Amino acid sequence: MQRRTFIPTLSVLALTLGLMAAAQAQPVPRIAVTDLAYTQAVSEYFEAATYKESGQFQANRHSASGSHQASGAYVAGNYSYIAQRELGSFANDIKGALLKGTAFRLVQGKGFDAGNPQPTKAEQALNQLQTGKVTKPVRQPEVKDIIARIRQGEFSGADYVLFGTLSHVEFRDQFSPLQGTTSATLQYGLDLLADFSLINTKTYEIKASFSAQGAGNDTKILSNRGDVLPPNRAKVMRETSQSLAQSVYDQFTDQLGYSDPNMARGVRSEVQVTPRQYTPTRQPGQPLQPADQVMILR
Repeated sequence: MQRRTFIPTLSVLALTLGLMAAAQAQPVPRIAVTDLAYTQAVSEYFEAATYKESGQFQANRHSASGSHQASGAYVAGNYSYIAQRELGSFANDIKGALLKGTAFRLVQGKGFDAGNPQPTKAEQALNQLQTGKVTKPVRQPEVKDIIARIRQGEFSGADYVLFGTLSHVEFRDQFSPLQGTTSATLQYGLDLLADFSLINTKTYEIKASFSAQGAGNDTKILSNRGDVLPPNRAKVMRETSQSLAQSVYDQFTDQLGYSDPNMARGVRSEVQVTPRQYTPTRQPGQPLQPADQVMILR
């Protein structure tokens, strides 16, 4: 009886160990992080003209002759179209957060291919005037068509694509007088909002979907002497990028815990991407005064 009980116990233990080994043997997911895609309405003025002219005239004392030919065309107007672009910023901090806080492998995808350059509206109009043929528009690739981009092999070797699209971006330049003084503050800031989706490159299943926000600012104090202090735009861009990466990482790892527990095991720890605030240090021999207050303008 003891032998019959011992054998099933060993079988269950072996099965458990086998499942654990199989889970550990699963390949680490490879993820490609895209640059932020966006579309922009562009309007341009164009002109197209063609003109032909010839003339001939002969005259003497007894006769005169002449000839003249003329032809012309002129087309002008405004042409509007949608430009497909990728924003080559704000993606590196997202990649760094994933490398630091997860066990996933990151692969580099190809940049968006907007297709061959198309003739301008002026060139199209001029060609129509000269040949009488209308140039048919060629369908261009769409930066937001992530399925088509996956099928074209832009993310070869990736199991998942973290695809981001820019929803809103706004620069702020605010001037505020300081009450009780003759000085004022000048605050330069950037707000950015983007939508993200984690997509399986084989099944096109969405593992995570969220919006993330990033913000940065730089504050200057201006006196009544007409000070001119340009904002630190590099600082603003860095803070915006790091706060966006923190928001992406938090929501990315949180949703994986619900949508795919197997992938969630690849999350190592909490990651703080935002920079640490500067804290003044006490000089040697200087007494500590709790009543002192330090104000840091960011």
